[in-house]
Amino acid sequence: MSNNRVAVMKTYKLLIGGEFVRSESGRSYEVQDADGAFIANVAQGSRKDVRDAVVAARAAQPRWQNATAYNRGQVLYRLAEMAESRRDELVHQVKAAEGLSTPDAESTVSASIDLIIYYAGWTDKVAQVLGGSNPVAGPFFNFSVPTPTGVIGVLAPTSSSLLGFVQTVLPPLCSGNAVVVMASEERPIPGLLLGEMSATADFPGGVLNIISGQLGEVAPTLASHEDVDGLDLTGASIEQAGEWARSAADSIKRVFVPRSGDESLSSLRRLRAFIETATVWHTIGQ
Repeated sequence: MSNNRVAVMKTYKLLIGGEFVRSESGRSYEVQDADGAFIANVAQGSRKDVRDAVVAARAAQPRWQNATAYNRGQVLYRLAEMAESRRDELVHQVKAAEGLSTPDAESTVSASIDLIIYYAGWTDKVAQVLGGSNPVAGPFFNFSVPTPTGVIGVLAPTSSSLLGFVQTVLPPLCSGNAVVVMASEERPIPGLLLGEMSATADFPGGVLNIISGQLGEVAPTLASHEDVDGLDLTGASIEQAGEWARSAADSIKRVFVPRSGDESLSSLRRLRAFIETATVWHTIGQ
């Protein structure tokens, strides 16, 4: 067989509603490695793509919320299994994106997979840790029950291609939210690869939606969208975070802005950021 083959270059697509699609605008952009060499073409998402992703997330969120905590945990654990099975590919892409040595890239991928497993284990513990039975004066039970906020927009960190993506996306997913995440503009491929793996991890279509492209173009639409219930501004600069938080206030979103201590991979504040507390009363039977 001849070795003079034409390279088959991949164009990474958006993940919207469980399907891998090109941007409705037809645009793509080149992604380069840490040394400036071409890696691949990536779909450049538009404001219309964001709106489509929000519609898909809204439709999928009730099913994800109403799944048992055990089932959500199994789905997230399956994602970790898929990431482990494609570990070498993830290591290669993280190494290229962040300019890491092979051992450092392997360590980053290991930490990312471990973090997925960590949040898979949280699915059936959220109610125990963040809920409880409250003392009342009278023949009643009173319970605090944690419930998901709904549809969450996430701006993944720009500097971290995979670990930061997992750190921001998994907390809202494990508690029953649907997510529309803007991947790192310069380093989107590892996050998009994880999205590809989610297609075989039994996620209901629309629970996880991934947009790649220019942060400054699509993030304002996500921040101001009236059907988005919460916004994680981890990937925004200080100036952007202030502007987009004000946009989010018009539709009374929950807004998460990182602070000292949230860099911990197991930050409880991240887990609590997009959880509501419902109060349930019930009479004590005689």
